[in-house]
Amino acid sequence: MAHTIAELMAETLRSIGVRRVYGVVGDSLNGFTDALRRQKEIQWVHMRHEEAAAFAAGAEAHLTGELAVCAGSCGPGNLHLINGLFDCHRSRVPVLAIAAHIPSAEIGSSYFQATHPEILFRECSHYVELVSNPDQMPRIFEKAIRRAIADRGVSVVVIPGDIVLQTTDAKPPKWIAPRRPLVRPDDQDLGALAELLNGARRVTMLCGAGCAGAHDLVVRLADLLKAPIVHPLRGKEYIEYDNPFDVGMTGLIGFSSGYRAMMNCDTLLMLGTDFPYRQFYPADAKVAQVDIRPESLGNRCRLDVGVVGDVALTIEALLPRLSLRTDRSHLDDALADYRRARANLDGLAEGKAGRKPMHPQYVARMVSELAADDAVFTCDVGTPTVWAARYLKMNGQRRLIGSFNHGSMANAMVQAIGAQAAYPKRQVVSLSGDGGFTMMMGDFITLSQIGLPVKIVVFNNGTLGFVELEMKATGFLDEGVALKNPNFAKMAEGAGIKGVRVEDPAELSAALSTAFAHDGPVLVDAVTARQELVLPPKTTLEQAYRFNLFMLKAVLDGRATELIDLARTNLLR
Repeated sequence: MAHTIAELMAETLRSIGVRRVYGVVGDSLNGFTDALRRQKEIQWVHMRHEEAAAFAAGAEAHLTGELAVCAGSCGPGNLHLINGLFDCHRSRVPVLAIAAHIPSAEIGSSYFQATHPEILFRECSHYVELVSNPDQMPRIFEKAIRRAIADRGVSVVVIPGDIVLQTTDAKPPKWIAPRRPLVRPDDQDLGALAELLNGARRVTMLCGAGCAGAHDLVVRLADLLKAPIVHPLRGKEYIEYDNPFDVGMTGLIGFSSGYRAMMNCDTLLMLGTDFPYRQFYPADAKVAQVDIRPESLGNRCRLDVGVVGDVALTIEALLPRLSLRTDRSHLDDALADYRRARANLDGLAEGKAGRKPMHPQYVARMVSELAADDAVFTCDVGTPTVWAARYLKMNGQRRLIGSFNHGSMANAMVQAIGAQAAYPKRQVVSLSGDGGFTMMMGDFITLSQIGLPVKIVVFNNGTLGFVELEMKATGFLDEGVALKNPNFAKMAEGAGIKGVRVEDPAELSAALSTAFAHDGPVLVDAVTARQELVLPPKTTLEQAYRFNLFMLKAVLDGRATELIDLARTNLLR
């Protein structure tokens, strides 16, 4: 029986379990959205911006592991998807983007809103193709879905609005994509890895997002090797909890203990991570890396052994080949470092009644203490990511999503929309910076329009905080970072959403408890200190020199009061 291409697309998505499509309607997309309306099984999630749609789809794919879908109309509509799709692709989550196109007969004629999406989306996708006639569509659509699922990334189908209205006799596929293969290294690679580890004296493990599902095996391996475990940010939700070998993060926003554990080892074992910052790798240690993706091996540092394999399967096969280590000196030193670093960080996360403005560390700590055991957290790029990394406690049930690979501003609230749409009964908390929140503030209204009870905590410090700190650390006077913010709580109330403003630390616990208990969306406007320092795990002499240069410039520029505020915020606690 003949049906339209749009109906075939909708039925194909339904048959593989897709339950939502995020997007903004538009003329070239109308045939598809109308097919969804008539089908009544896939929800059209009405966003205010296509970039938000792509971020929301990515969050759903991250949490569920299943294909998520977003869509945009021709020209500017689908162009708005690009930033969110870059994030999805670099986070390696399966997302299908439907990029509606101008009428097929007008392609190449400089028509209104004409672009070339099949070229524009190439860099942020595994597969992108233009459908130029109805007979192409079933095969292209199926292949796009298959590539997104199998390659764990983005596929884009570019389809003109007139093509989706044409008819076809094609039926939805019975098979669409393979399950993820089980990849185990061969015996020769396992032997080389075991030989390296058995000959080492001080092993440190760096464990990333590729350790998802392998927590207990990673801990067993660390126990056998007497190795401290360091994690990059994306490994936090999978590795940090119930782990007596954890010594914190490394990287630009990491812990001093994580940095030292890597620098003091003679052998570094990387498991499921492509940690990008080369300056945080040990210069003289031997390095072994295990990753499911061959292209990640040796991508950041030179390797002595590189092994392609699933982390869990590799550890299972490796354990019988390893000798039990009894010397705990490297491990115990790293754990002692971690206890000191953790105590110092916890000492910064205090709030005293009447001491205004609040320290952002205290806000993050209280969010962690009061949130649900299975809460989903999203965090904006910048200082909210720092506070999330250092103060949110994972437990095996909680999840943490951010733009950790792409590093885009304004991700947290819109990712929270996708998380809450996928899990409507679960608590979802967005840790938003005031800069990130206002950048995509239009989709704040989406929360009330489609009834999503997301809890948004805005770190309202009146500046693009991380950028300001970067400027100061490199000796520049901060310029163009100040934000003249409204009272976000009153703004929320004006939009029909519960708003709570907190300025005094004594009021924070009650405000967060009220927000988390509210049956609906809430915005907590947390007024925090602007001049809060975020120090890297190792501060170099050059950084100290450049920061001193900033202070000299500030005095010469008549801004000495900022230095007083900086000292008051960070020394008088």
